[in-house]
Amino acid sequence: MKKILLITLLTIVLLITSVTTYKVIKTHNETLLIVSEKRIIEGAKKCWNEKKCEKNQVTLKELYALGYLEKEVNPVTKEFYSEESFIEEENYSFVVLN
Repeated sequence: MKKILLITLLTIVLLITSVTTYKVIKTHNETLLIVSEKRIIEGAKKCWNEKKCEKNQVTLKELYALGYLEKEVNPVTKEFYSEESFIEEENYSFVVLN
């Protein structure tokens, strides 16, 4: 009887711990991606405000070349973003597209 109770208790604790850990890591990764995306959008906004980027789309390659951004790394995968990725401005909202 004691073994069954102990196993049940350990199973419950393990389930709660694993679900909580998963949610914490997922939230952390989402936050890292949001921060990285905001940094990219900020560089694009500066470029548009200073009239060096004329089109409503600007690639990361252009932002790197103009000095508005340093090489950006995806904080979750630890890989560089593709230089062909671009930021699109549409009705004062900004979207980073890969």
